[in-house]
Amino acid sequence: MPEISIIIAIPVLIVLIIVAIFVTKSLTTTSLKKSSEGKIGNAENKAREIIDNAVKTAEAKKKESLLEIKEESIKNKNELEKETKERRQELSRYEKRVLGKEEAVDKRNDALNRRESELSKNEDKLKQKEAKLSELTSQKVQELERISGLTSEQAKEILIQTVKDDVKVDIAKMIKELNEQAKEDADKYAREIVVTAIQRYAADNVAESTISVVQLPNDEMKGRIIGREGRNIRTLETMTGVELIIDDTPEAVVLSGFDPVRREVARIALEKLILDGRIHPAKIEETVEKARKEVDAKIKEEGEAATLEVGVHGLHPEIVKYLGRMKFRTSYGQNALQHSIEVAQLSGLLASELGLDVRLAKRAGLLHDIGKSIDHEVEGSHIEVGSEIARKYKENEVVINSIESHHGDKEPTSLISCVVQAADAISAARPGARRETLDTYTHRLKQLEDLTNEFKGVDKSFAIQAGREIRVMVVPEQVSDADMIIMARDISKKIEDTLSYPGQVKVNVIRESRVVDYAK
Repeated sequence: MPEISIIIAIPVLIVLIIVAIFVTKSLTTTSLKKSSEGKIGNAENKAREIIDNAVKTAEAKKKESLLEIKEESIKNKNELEKETKERRQELSRYEKRVLGKEEAVDKRNDALNRRESELSKNEDKLKQKEAKLSELTSQKVQELERISGLTSEQAKEILIQTVKDDVKVDIAKMIKELNEQAKEDADKYAREIVVTAIQRYAADNVAESTISVVQLPNDEMKGRIIGREGRNIRTLETMTGVELIIDDTPEAVVLSGFDPVRREVARIALEKLILDGRIHPAKIEETVEKARKEVDAKIKEEGEAATLEVGVHGLHPEIVKYLGRMKFRTSYGQNALQHSIEVAQLSGLLASELGLDVRLAKRAGLLHDIGKSIDHEVEGSHIEVGSEIARKYKENEVVINSIESHHGDKEPTSLISCVVQAADAISAARPGARRETLDTYTHRLKQLEDLTNEFKGVDKSFAIQAGREIRVMVVPEQVSDADMIIMARDISKKIEDTLSYPGQVKVNVIRESRVVDYAK
């Protein structure tokens, strides 16, 4: 503020002086024209007074500004001294803290130095002991090598090989003993139960396929079945959902369809039309409808006959119909209804041998494949479909679990479920029960032999008895008698983990030594 006052006062003073000079000159000029010399003197006096007043005013302003500047500088000096004093006090506190920390660090360093010196001494002592121990060990090894006549590496190899052979023999003996003990306790009893059940029940198989053949009285009937512009055959295919194949086969028409019930309806309808002789769209529709009713009645009869044969009563009428539909369903050439009857009978026999509920076991065995009756028409496996049907018609939980677990999809929760699983395997795996295509059969045998040939020491392997036995010929020099037991177990385990097969596969490991010489 004082600096600003001085800056303002100086220009004001200059302006006043200029104004005074200008007024003086103006007055002088005017007085020359109008007044006399006396008036000029008065104007000059006034001008001097104005200038003196301006100079006095400027000096007063200057003094005031200097006083203000001095006061301001004193005030700033006091504030600076106060701030400097506070900073010095804070620095002194920091110095004290730093000195304290330095003292603590020095103490720690001293302690660490003492520990390092102690550790170095201990390390030196330890090294001396280790060197002494190493020297003693070396002397012992040399003495042992001198006494035994073998180096340490040779002795180590002999020891390892001896231990390995002993352990291998012990493991082989243990496996053999455990297998023999298990066979003594379980195999005999299980074999008796299975054989008894199989001997007490046997049933014929009706092998169905995906086609049906209808015999014709003559080849002229083919033209009548086709009809004008093919309208008869189109009507028949539309009404039944089955494809008619009319080829060069003499006096025969092939019905091809994935759904066996539709194929049966088409077969009955076509046979009736051939006997009647009148073949046209209206008659085809009427005959197909009659054939459908006939098949429905036959389905119901087959279902009821199955329940009566097995001795299972109290089934829901719809479940009986589902059972009847299985008459027209096959699995690998095995009739589904006949298979279910077999499983029911076997389950009952196994349950009676084990002291379980025979009726419930038969019921679970009869319904274990019920999902196959409609698995062509809905999504999901026959296990999922069958469990849904059983739940829908409020079957026993044991029956539902038997349906869900008979292929190992779920864990069995009762002994009856295990019995049904065993009966299903017996019915499916017995010789002649199911047919396999040649490709599938040969591929399975090849897989079995390839898997066995991967093992070290195997010379040759042969899959025999339709893949139910694998004979493994081993190299005698590479596989010992103890190794054979372990190899047989390893091969069996790998077959179980890798391949899918019905029943069981016997692993027969053969080790044979031959010596050949010639008499000359």
